[in-house]
Amino acid sequence: MTIYKKSVYCKNCEDCNQRSSLFQLLTPEETIILNEDRFEVQFKAGENIAKQGTILTHIINLTSGYAKLYIEGINDRNLLLNLIGPYSIVGGPGVFTDQRHHFSVTALEPTSVCFINLVNFKKIINMNALFTAKFLEHLNLKQAMLYDKLISLTQKQMHGKIADALIYLSEKIYLTQDFDLTISRQDLADMTAMSKDSAIRILKELEKDRIILINGRRISIPRMELLKEISAKG
Repeated sequence: MTIYKKSVYCKNCEDCNQRSSLFQLLTPEETIILNEDRFEVQFKAGENIAKQGTILTHIINLTSGYAKLYIEGINDRNLLLNLIGPYSIVGGPGVFTDQRHHFSVTALEPTSVCFINLVNFKKIINMNALFTAKFLEHLNLKQAMLYDKLISLTQKQMHGKIADALIYLSEKIYLTQDFDLTISRQDLADMTAMSKDSAIRILKELEKDRIILINGRRISIPRMELLKEISAKG
């Protein structure tokens, strides 16, 4: 059950805004507008933050923890789009179209989320051109990432798909070549459009070749150059 109270991470809105390159662009007056009706919710691992198909009334801003974004597909199969960490902002195409969530968001660990009223967010969009430009840049970067993912999923072999996923986790999420995997093996399979058994098999082959090292949930990549070579060859 979600807990509706401030966490240790939620000291004040101004402090959080200074941690986001996007919200740093707001004037004091715009910050007041954005902070109206803003509230924090704490989620446990496995709890849904947003459900695909439901109405979109707030922008999601993670203040702690990690979550996964995924499309709920046919026959209970999911496609994991990406992971998000602290001070990530999530809206999606529904913000400016049908006000619906086009993907689901689920906490991977204890996670705090600040929900920003969509009406107030749109007011700021109309008031601050620099803020709007930065937000559009954010959306375009996410779109470009999805194009790269589409190439990986449709044109690469299984080894290339797993290599892409591990490189993404290392360079974009954990920012290290030695990390504790916060997603499950099934999530990794959903990330690469593969079966769980196939994903595990490829991981074992990479470990056998000493390209990666696996110890429980911990993964190390001592030979990143070879992993990138596998990615490039597809």
